Amino acid sequence: MEKITLPGTDVKITPLTFGAWAIGGWFWGGAEEKESIQAIECAIENGMTTIDTAPIYGFGQSEEFVGKAIKGKRDKVEILTKFGLRWDIVSNNLHIEKTTDNQGNELSVYRTGRKESVIKECENSLRRLGTDYIDLFQQHWPDTDTPVEETMEALEILKTQGKIRAGGVSNFTTEQMEEAEKHFSLASNQVPYSMVFRNIEKDLVPYCIDNNKAIIVYSPLQRGILTGKITPDYPFEPGDHRPKTPFYKEPNITNINQFLNEIKPIAEEKNATLAQLVIRWTLYQPGITCLLVGARNEKQVTENIGAAALTISEDEMKIINSKLNNLSLKL
Repeated sequence: MEKITLPGTDVKITPLTFGAWAIGGWFWGGAEEKESIQAIECAIENGMTTIDTAPIYGFGQSEEFVGKAIKGKRDKVEILTKFGLRWDIVSNNLHIEKTTDNQGNELSVYRTGRKESVIKECENSLRRLGTDYIDLFQQHWPDTDTPVEETMEALEILKTQGKIRAGGVSNFTTEQMEEAEKHFSLASNQVPYSMVFRNIEKDLVPYCIDNNKAIIVYSPLQRGILTGKITPDYPFEPGDHRPKTPFYKEPNITNINQFLNEIKPIAEEKNATLAQLVIRWTLYQPGITCLLVGARNEKQVTENIGAAALTISEDEMKIINSKLNNLSLKL
């Protein structure tokens, strides 16, 4: 898989990146350690060497699993992680009130971009990952209670110390990126984007193209619904948060599955899965640098990687886009 250089850095990442949210277990109905580690090892062995994780994914579990999987392979991988969501302190910016961790303990999650917190989070991530540097360190969500220059100062300090190679943001608006850019040269913005959730196309995509910033996409399969495997009667595991989200409720789940059935013949002609077709379509969109594709096991990893070799003709794109434009959703 040919790598892409993050703008303004010497960090090279794979266009399809292992998204490690699901292996954190939290919001996903749990995750098994051995299977998760094998999935990451499979990704690395097959050329998907970039891994994106975060402390909040399982309250450290995802980073710990990644750390175990990359042990002895650090020179072969690129690690992207995040900061800014804390469950061990209280701030003025509540992110999630009263959730439960993987052991069933109740806690709340807070946003903070305070300098001392950012530096501490970096140290904690380095320890869990078993490494002495992070390739891309991203602010997970903006913290409106902290001056952005303070947060960016922390990134500059960590970069100078060699603990991070590049800094970026996640879930930032165009205006928030512009303000942060006054204090630190951002490499990227990580945002949600999929066939059925395309709000970044209006402002953020043009901004990033014009200002040479990478767009790292998460949830390109809309947390699994665009695989075609999740129907209205799908048996979700306890603790799986997806049924509470709009795309998994009626009439959206039925309409999305109908749309997927309409484009399925294109995938079948290529001997590909719907997920592979959707991933490839997303990579073709203007301004998109990289997709995070989550996986819980080796089979899912192999399927995701197969999307990189897929091609979609101009006529096929027109057919897909036409049917997509007719898709009715209530969000």
